Amino acid sequence: MKFIRRLLQLPLSRSFFLFGARNTGKSTLLKHAFETERTLWIDLLSPDIEERYSRDPASFKQEVLALDKDVKYIVIDEVQKLPKLLDLVHQLIESTDKIFIMTGSSARKLKHGGANLLAGRAFVYNLYPFTSIELGKDFNLDEALHWGTLPAVVYKMQDDSEKTSFLQAYAQTYLKEEIWLEQFIRKIDPFRKFLEVSAQCNGQILNISNIAKDVGVDDKTIKQYFSILEDTLMGFMLEPYHGSFRKRLHSKPKFFYFDTGVCRSLSRMLSVPIKKSTSYYGDVFEHFIILECVRLASYYFPEYRFSYLKTRDDVEIDLIVDRPGKKLLCIEIKSTDNVREDKLSSFANIVKDINNSEAVCISQEPRAKKIGDIAVLPWQTALTKYFVN
Repeated sequence: MKFIRRLLQLPLSRSFFLFGARNTGKSTLLKHAFETERTLWIDLLSPDIEERYSRDPASFKQEVLALDKDVKYIVIDEVQKLPKLLDLVHQLIESTDKIFIMTGSSARKLKHGGANLLAGRAFVYNLYPFTSIELGKDFNLDEALHWGTLPAVVYKMQDDSEKTSFLQAYAQTYLKEEIWLEQFIRKIDPFRKFLEVSAQCNGQILNISNIAKDVGVDDKTIKQYFSILEDTLMGFMLEPYHGSFRKRLHSKPKFFYFDTGVCRSLSRMLSVPIKKSTSYYGDVFEHFIILECVRLASYYFPEYRFSYLKTRDDVEIDLIVDRPGKKLLCIEIKSTDNVREDKLSSFANIVKDINNSEAVCISQEPRAKKIGDIAVLPWQTALTKYFVN
């Protein structure tokens, strides 16, 4: 598979965690970043290796202490499989000059099991599916909307049939290896139904009670399910804006899956074409843009915080970006290539009520233009201007 240089810059002289959903390219990135002959690779996805260290964790420390001095890096792949190793890593960081790199596709067992997260001795990074900037000339918007940008989908799958099969298998692998084998839930069938319903609700204000009725469980279980999705890096909550604002606002979050293709697969929409000028096209384009903003900010501006705003009378700002030291960025997302002034009037009025803010409409316009105080920009221009350092 073609290697694409990632935007994420990893340190060569500090231990760190690298989190990311399955198949986002964590192992590939590390194998290109660290010299093979200077790296010990421990793959906990291998049943034999996991069993060996589970049975005798002390052997890990003994093996590290016996390493040749030229071996500088120790990679522990999918460290959440054996959180107990982190206590030993902690000791070894203090007593040796080795650098430890720990990857994971789930933070749940680490967060909820009282795992030793090394008390700041290791940085934390996140890796996502490809951004449009990383793909460069290989990027195709229609393909990204339809299939997402997981590395295997972009470069390994040869045709639509293979992409469909991969994305459908992705959900089954997730259920089996991330959920069932890790014993996060007692019954798999309700959670399987939940995945479909939650994907159908992607980007909408969450109504936990309605989702619970559709799935056939109680509200508390649905909240647990969403917590599992977040902890296993399958998506994130976009919280409502809580700044000083005189209008009554919605107070419930939205949930976004981490990849458009995975979301469409879970919602059983892969066979449905995404046609321009339809509401569905607008929804998927908005999902794509929000993912791009979140991914790029994670790489370049990790202190940025995201929210949305919607008043009780349905006036909405798709994305609000809190940028320390800068104006609050208010974003309206339009999938059209001809943004009209009348379509921005409500957005313009509500932005006026937000102090120290800047308004931008991210669209498919071929060139930038100005409508009142709103900068209407091509999506590529907007991403580069606001989210790339």
